[in-house]
Amino acid sequence: MIVSPYKKLESAIGYRFKKKALLELAVTHPSYRYENENIDDDNQRLEYLGDAVLSLMAAEHLFKNHPDSREGDMSKLRSRLTQDRKLAQIGATIGISEFLLLGVGERKNGGAERASNLADAVEAIIGAAWTDGGARAANKIFKKVFLPELGEIQEAPVKKSNPKGALQELAQSQGHGIPEYETIETTGPEHDRCFTVEVSACGRKWKAQAGSKREGERLAAFQALEELSAQEKQD
Repeated sequence: MIVSPYKKLESAIGYRFKKKALLELAVTHPSYRYENENIDDDNQRLEYLGDAVLSLMAAEHLFKNHPDSREGDMSKLRSRLTQDRKLAQIGATIGISEFLLLGVGERKNGGAERASNLADAVEAIIGAAWTDGGARAANKIFKKVFLPELGEIQEAPVKKSNPKGALQELAQSQGHGIPEYETIETTGPEHDRCFTVEVSACGRKWKAQAGSKREGERLAAFQALEELSAQEKQD
């Protein structure tokens, strides 16, 4: 039985290619093609496809899991996940540099660790997976490699800008349903109302007061999120 030279990389990305040649092409840098007459293609076309696929998968995940997020907030998160610096970091984490096929000059000049090369290869691998097994294949890699990164990216800013969305994702990740909000008391004159809002999540309840129901929900969600996140880290 022939063992694939890419077994380690496939394990790191969570997907086994049916056509190993696609994965090899995904890690083939243009400099390698230029120096080898028998190689007639490199990873640039797959990179182009992977860029579009990754953007779509990130957008779909954010749309489904952040129902209260505004377009701008989701766009910022998607951008931070798909920017070259983050892609290069992901490439380093999964050990792509070990598998990059580079020209002699490119390798001597540190091409195996160059951020742009790592980022390009990550996108190319996504494109190759899409070509090899469609959306299902690409999503396997997205869930294995990108979702943990997205969690780190969104934790701090989303807690402040969209605590309701962050609370919902946390609750669902722990096997609970969608948090429920209820205005349990309204006081004060019409021009100066005070709303007491209660959120039920993960079998517990939190209250907050604000001058609008929406702000009350946001503050209650933030309070719940802070306590649940702290508890999750302790566990």
